[in-house]
Amino acid sequence: MTSLTDLEKKINSELTTKINSTGIKHNQLYVEIDKEDLIDVTLFIKTNKNTKFRQLIDITVVDYPEKTQRFKIVYLFLSHEFNQRMVLSYEINENEVISSLTSIFPSANWMEREVFDMYGVSFKDHPDLRRILTDYGFKGHPLRKDFPLTGHTEVRYSEDKKKVINEPVKLEQNYRNFDYESPWEGTKYIKEQTKNDKKN
Repeated sequence: MTSLTDLEKKINSELTTKINSTGIKHNQLYVEIDKEDLIDVTLFIKTNKNTKFRQLIDITVVDYPEKTQRFKIVYLFLSHEFNQRMVLSYEINENEVISSLTSIFPSANWMEREVFDMYGVSFKDHPDLRRILTDYGFKGHPLRKDFPLTGHTEVRYSEDKKKVINEPVKLEQNYRNFDYESPWEGTKYIKEQTKNDKKN
């Protein structure tokens, strides 16, 4: 392949029914597919002599809580031989289980575990689908947009128990007045201090 335009034509002609849309932006090829076609499309772009996307750079997710198909799964591929990049994506519902790429790209193992941990997306045929960044007893998925920003429990490492534990937040008595306001908007005493500063 000599250009991204040639690559786009090749992929569209070879994988006609498996491709929903393609486009070239930021010197990268963007390809949208259905989740059922992930394995076939990935095998093609890795093994075809005109594509040779032999490195999986990353797997990530975009969260759209208001949509029926809440998550957009995004795969980033690199062809060293042709110095080209490709972004492959598809949309899924919140509780759908999707195919694992570990049989094609072993490096997908940890990437898929991170997606599972941060977003709650499950992969079938994954060899070891466990949390990778949060503790085993952790509730929720930190990168979902519905995850709470404030709370009354804290996570810390216990020297006595030699493990990470969750426990209620312990504050001195004079700090015990919770105002339940968003930390992004500022608390009452900060707002009052700001008003006083402006007057002076």
